[in-house]
Amino acid sequence: MDNLFADRMNNVHKSFIREILKVTEDPEIISFAGGLPNPKSFPVEEIEKAVSKVLARNGDEILQYSTTEGYLPLREYIAERYSKKGLSVDADEILITNGSQQAIDLVSKVFLNKGDKILVENPTYLAAIQSFGLFEPEFKSVPLLEDGVDINAFQRILDENEIKLFYSVTNFQNPTGITYSKEKRQKLAEILKDENTVFVEDNPYGEIRFMGEDIPPVKSYLDTTVLFGSFSKIVSPGMRLGWIVANEEIMEKIIIAKQASDLHSNYFTQRVVYQYLIDNNVDEHIEKIKKMYRGQRNLMVSIIEEYFPEDVKYTKPEGGMFLWVTLPEGLSSMDLFDLAIKENVAFVPGKAFFTDGSGYNTLRLNFSNSDEEKIEEGIKRLGNAIYELMENK
Repeated sequence: MDNLFADRMNNVHKSFIREILKVTEDPEIISFAGGLPNPKSFPVEEIEKAVSKVLARNGDEILQYSTTEGYLPLREYIAERYSKKGLSVDADEILITNGSQQAIDLVSKVFLNKGDKILVENPTYLAAIQSFGLFEPEFKSVPLLEDGVDINAFQRILDENEIKLFYSVTNFQNPTGITYSKEKRQKLAEILKDENTVFVEDNPYGEIRFMGEDIPPVKSYLDTTVLFGSFSKIVSPGMRLGWIVANEEIMEKIIIAKQASDLHSNYFTQRVVYQYLIDNNVDEHIEKIKKMYRGQRNLMVSIIEEYFPEDVKYTKPEGGMFLWVTLPEGLSSMDLFDLAIKENVAFVPGKAFFTDGSGYNTLRLNFSNSDEEKIEEGIKRLGNAIYELMENK
């Protein structure tokens, strides 16, 4: 049947993380591989009450088809929340999606032709590589520094190429955990305002900053930015609700793509989430998540400091769910993975997050979905595996 499949399917592979997660189904394995929120943070009882309330009051309505843009009060709620943080957004500039993952797909459909050049961070979000890859672009990558992309390299790439789209995770980046400084965001906006390049700012982790001060999104400085958001990290990933913020000209095209894709996102879920939001103090809920993740992050960093070799480097994120480890040159995280699995501990080798084939000595660790005992024991085991890898070099 090979000759029946679309050519694009030859260039897109299964999710590397999803394949690794199959290995971690063994209950004996301590897994830092998934990008999973902690289920202890899920507001189960509150969601149950919201479901009962919307069904009792509006059952016939919420089980019907709805508008493509999404439930208006929910979009107004999102717009108001942005307003409180200094970003003026109208509800008509917001489209509800099936998680922010669908947002990547819709933006790709609207902007990308085969062979268009797309710029991504190096490393970048793995599922974005997979989603963009379906549209057969030419990937270009820009190095990440501790405070965002390398601006000199960024400018040089724009000067030398016709970049259609630049994709970035500006807060607590997946996979590295780094955050763009305010100065770097302003510089990016300054550069891009004179370029014919669409800036896509993915921000699923922005609400879970547990250290430092919030920084305005790049869209605060550049109106043409397409901004993504998500309820997955602050309410529930299983409900699959995210959104796109874009100006009127761009939004018109995105709505058409959304209509062709699935008519509208799950209306029942939209109504349930909205009911939950208006019936509960969401900021208090988010503070509980922050406190939990801050403790998990701090523990993982402290155990790494104690049990990893001194020449292993790692990031110290101020929020989000991940930190990034860089092994000494000459060591392979794929080789480390084989040793770690024997110790019943798992992570994601970093090479999968790079579009240029580099990153062989890097790896991503998730701290949000493990309790203290597993973090302590798992990092100790991983440290032992790293020492073994270095001895066998």
